[in-house]
Amino acid sequence: MRASRLLQILLLLQNRGRLTSAQLAAELEVTPRTILRDVDAMTEAGLPIIVFQGNQGGIELGFNYRTRLTGLDQDEAEALGVILATRNPALAALGMGPAARRAQAKLVESFPDEVRATVQHAMDQFAVEMPEPADDPRVPAFADAVRGGRIVRINASRPDARVVHPVAMRLAGDRWFVTDARSGQEFALAESGDINISAHRFA
Repeated sequence: MRASRLLQILLLLQNRGRLTSAQLAAELEVTPRTILRDVDAMTEAGLPIIVFQGNQGGIELGFNYRTRLTGLDQDEAEALGVILATRNPALAALGMGPAARRAQAKLVESFPDEVRATVQHAMDQFAVEMPEPADDPRVPAFADAVRGGRIVRINASRPDARVVHPVAMRLAGDRWFVTDARSGQEFALAESGDINISAHRFA
């Protein structure tokens, strides 16, 4: 249990930079005193852990230290394999299909040999297909607007046209919903009528 926690601390510091003992404790659901004892053990093991005191203090890895360890147990690697093997048509609908396939291949190849073999074996054993969302050409257009922070006019050719600031999209069943930062509310994409994507961005 402790070895797994020490590895989690290492990965958190590697990926997030300087963190306080309280932040690490909250992340790992232990006490700050336990984190400090763990940090002492990691230092004794030769890891370049630096502890800064004071209000702006915290714990970080020194010397740009990086590890290729993933920290994945066998059951976690198997679960990840199933996740990666799951065919998600929403990615294609969002215009992310090719990028998702490239990212999956790179992610699998980044693992150490033993973890990679476990992930790949689980991918070969289990295949999950998500239901197809309703085909709607507005989906990739809205996705681009979300990524680019672009203003969108919905029901553009109708008297009830309105401007929205899309910041997120959610797929529930086969229906897409869009979160509008301007109103703070979510609306069904299917009810947005014809749309106009502006070249202008919102704050």
